[in-house]
Amino acid sequence: MAPAQCRPSVSVESVNRLAPNTVSVETVPEFQLQAACLGCSGSLVRCMESLYDTRFGIPGSYEVWSCSQCGLEQLYPVPTAAQLKVWYEAHYNFGGSGENLYTQIRRRFLSSIFYRWWMAVDGDISFHTRKGSGRLLDVGCNEGRGLKLYAGNGFQVEGLELNERAAAAARRQGFTVHTQLLEKFHPAEPYDVVVLSNVLEHSTDPQQMLREVRRVLKPGGQVFISCPNARSWLRTVFGSSWINWHVPFHIVQFSPASLMKALHEAGFGAIEIKQITPALWVASSFIVGMFARQGKATKQLRNPALVSMLLLSVRCFLFPLLYFGNSLGRGDCLLAVAMLPRVQKDYPAGAD
Repeated sequence: MAPAQCRPSVSVESVNRLAPNTVSVETVPEFQLQAACLGCSGSLVRCMESLYDTRFGIPGSYEVWSCSQCGLEQLYPVPTAAQLKVWYEAHYNFGGSGENLYTQIRRRFLSSIFYRWWMAVDGDISFHTRKGSGRLLDVGCNEGRGLKLYAGNGFQVEGLELNERAAAAARRQGFTVHTQLLEKFHPAEPYDVVVLSNVLEHSTDPQQMLREVRRVLKPGGQVFISCPNARSWLRTVFGSSWINWHVPFHIVQFSPASLMKALHEAGFGAIEIKQITPALWVASSFIVGMFARQGKATKQLRNPALVSMLLLSVRCFLFPLLYFGNSLGRGDCLLAVAMLPRVQKDYPAGAD
């Protein structure tokens, strides 16, 4: 289903209608009524209806609303932090499928020379090829799959990861990984780089997350951000099957303009934003369109043979369309690099 025309929608009845017998904001504390923009507190209008979890099969139905002032899009209803923690521990990283053929192949591929070649051809959505030096913090480092690559590129790496099992796996590889929320994390020394690779869109308060990133960075430090593009042409093509709706985990959807605005307001400058469209994301949207069913996990997303076949087909046959979409500002992934001023203003951690 293609995105509907945005229209006003703020009511308890609307939320209860989204997931009968599953979501009732009057009786269940797992959701919060959020009738204002998470970025600027502006008014919201509905842009997308009848979305469901196409990856893990978590019950429920959701909408996406857009801010009429800043353009930021957000999930509705918004899960509470406590409910999100339950879902992450149950389904993400080591809480879900654990070690299987797919994860074994992925681990070997990421450590191979073919991965470097693939990033040169398809695009690097996680800054795994970016050279540098100094202290780097990878927020949401999982089991450390990126830390090894950042370290190989010259950085002194540390990770931040709430999943204890994933953090333990990273520590077994020799990495320092902190298991704290970013807002409660107080490093002994500030960092030169903070990486938010497909992390910012998961935040229920993205502006606060960027302020906390600013707090742990040195003057002149940089933040690397990758996230889905709310203006992606593939979102229009795939409709509700677009892989990056990813409800209920993707809380916000950024456009280039709303991401630029958020970074500026958090005190960052020298902002560069470019776009790429990873073949894996396109292949995943095809798989969702073919196999996803509400309330059921889409196991085909972890089928190595199917994913590989579609991945190569997309890169070989659709690359002119992907390149054209990127050049028009309608790519699937936003890549942003922003820097703090070398002489900083006094920004309290909780300031707007």
